[in-house]
Amino acid sequence: MSATPVRRTTKPLTTRLLGVVLAVAALGNPADAAPRGKRAGAAAPATVAIDYGINLAGLPIGTARLAGAFERDRYVMDVSAVLTGLVGAITGGKGSARASGTFAAAPQPGAFSIATHTASSGIAVRMAVAHGNVVQAEITPPLIDMQDRVPVTTADKRGIIDPVSALLMPAQGRGEPLDPGNCNRTLPVFDGATRFNVVLSYAETRDVQKPGYAGPVLVCSARYQAVAGHRPDRPGVKFMEENREMSVWLAPVEGTRVLIPLRISVLTTIGTNIIEATRWSQGATGTAGTAGASVAQASLPGQ
Repeated sequence: MSATPVRRTTKPLTTRLLGVVLAVAALGNPADAAPRGKRAGAAAPATVAIDYGINLAGLPIGTARLAGAFERDRYVMDVSAVLTGLVGAITGGKGSARASGTFAAAPQPGAFSIATHTASSGIAVRMAVAHGNVVQAEITPPLIDMQDRVPVTTADKRGIIDPVSALLMPAQGRGEPLDPGNCNRTLPVFDGATRFNVVLSYAETRDVQKPGYAGPVLVCSARYQAVAGHRPDRPGVKFMEENREMSVWLAPVEGTRVLIPLRISVLTTIGTNIIEATRWSQGATGTAGTAGASVAQASLPGQ
């Protein structure tokens, strides 16, 4: 990993919403997880594993994988991604990430980690969260202190979710997972450096058919709202705040009351970026991300 500080600019919403899936990200080292043993007679966790294709302006540029396990009110989700083809050959972009915690009406992350690498640089973030509030965050290498960046205050680090946990959308109230009202939510995301909202609203319900999944999905429109840590005069930030061409398709995970993105579409300045499932598989044995282990709660060293 390069020791040279990395200049960080606001990434497209696709990167934000899929976290590592679009930024080719994610850390989540299983050695950092603290497994919890199963109690006798406890049901096996529900699992899901999704392969995605990443396309930009109609051209395939990478692949990604999301693996999640849900046991009672606990979750662990791992995401990995790699750029392929000419883009991958030039950039060498790849990465992985993990988030874990509990959920009810919304995720309550306990830990988040992400690492991305290119041929010339890399960046890693590790974050611990308690009751929605950031208690520790580490970025390696440190970000450059840009004077035009909106400062991230202590208040901005309260009531947040990380980019990977933002992919987990529990059904709200006692309604069914495919109730249109489950689109209507605001995701208060903090990635360790920037704080932003992803505002979702119901657009329609449609039927889809993919390998491993056939049935209805919720189609939600999405909006990006910068809060802190961004550079407000940057053209990319203004473009994303005014962007109306963003959507996410949510599909239910069998045996749970949670929904996971099946497709994300975001208009960028160089074309539409689409991350879409190419294979969807579900099960109820082991965990999708760490086979044979119970849902784990990751933590920063010393905690």
